[in-house]
Amino acid sequence: MLAMSNSTALNLLLSKLLQDCLARTNSSSPAPVSKASDDLEIIYVLLLVGLFGFFTLGVMVSNLQARRGEGPRDPYNTYIATDAWHRRDLQYCQAKLIENYKLCCVLENQRAVEQPARRIPEEKRS
Repeated sequence: MLAMSNSTALNLLLSKLLQDCLARTNSSSPAPVSKASDDLEIIYVLLLVGLFGFFTLGVMVSNLQARRGEGPRDPYNTYIATDAWHRRDLQYCQAKLIENYKLCCVLENQRAVEQPARRIPEEKRS
């Protein structure tokens, strides 16, 4: 029996909520609009757009100032443009190769050299 009373109470509650919801949607009077909150929302959006624009403008200006310093007489760009580092690397590699060639020596083992006139001794079979 307790189950019946709980289910009827639940049904009554749900039907009451449904009637209230339908009564609200069928009412012809518009909901009250708060003007103060709309003004604050607009101010918030404008503030965010302004901060984003300020940040973007700052990045652009700093990038332009950094690029303005790069001129044809800038030592870093001159070094890259002349390609001097390729020549210096090539000279360094050639010097290392010559140095290693001078340090290199070949030792010859006379017993290990092939001698086609001589035969390899074979074991005698008994």
